[in-house]
Amino acid sequence: MTTAAADHASPPKRHRGFLVFLRDVLVIILIAALVSFVVKSFVVRSFYIPSGSMERTLLVNDRILVDELSPRWAGYERGDVVVFKDPGGWLPAAPQTPARPPLIEAIDWVLTFVGISATDSQDHLVKRVIGMPGDHVVCCNALGQVTINGSPIDELSYLNLPDGDTAASNTDFDVTVPADAIWVMGDNRDRSQDSRAHQDLPGGGFVPLENIVGRAFLTTWPLDRFGLIDTHDRVYRDVPEDE
Repeated sequence: MTTAAADHASPPKRHRGFLVFLRDVLVIILIAALVSFVVKSFVVRSFYIPSGSMERTLLVNDRILVDELSPRWAGYERGDVVVFKDPGGWLPAAPQTPARPPLIEAIDWVLTFVGISATDSQDHLVKRVIGMPGDHVVCCNALGQVTINGSPIDELSYLNLPDGDTAASNTDFDVTVPADAIWVMGDNRDRSQDSRAHQDLPGGGFVPLENIVGRAFLTTWPLDRFGLIDTHDRVYRDVPEDE
């Protein structure tokens, strides 16, 4: 076979090199997407804050990271800020939104799949854990404080209350948390539709442990608010395990 015939029979090296490069890029993208999906599903997940119920700890449109991994073996504690799925009837029906172009929907689905987008934040809530399974939680004592298993907690260091108001809740309650649930409240106590507001629902205002996505631990955006989310564990340090 002549040299000219051989050159004609085999594809140019440049073309083969481009196909190899394209294959490698696609493999890298697929691996990155798979790793991102695994991280989002089992390790850490991003959410944004759609309401002011946790002010001043979390502000509207803050971006947060949620630890899904460590609570699987360490569990949760009083003071943790948790993200959870609606136990049923906590969130109003989502309004109808105009259909977006298929390409935008596809891109958003991919970004949500790998954990970059957080479009499902509207389907979740974020509150602070006040009562753990078995806790007897009552409000309020003579000083306007919540008591847990008979021990008062001083929450004024993180509550967002009107000037001159020191009551931890304007709604009285006396509950014992079931073994498989928690009692949650927002830091913006007078503007939070939390466990107190849903006691008339079948779930009694409690959040099933299985509904918890994870513990919020870091504010990532905006940059001037970047930092760890305080659990204020010292507030709950002296709470006994039972009365």
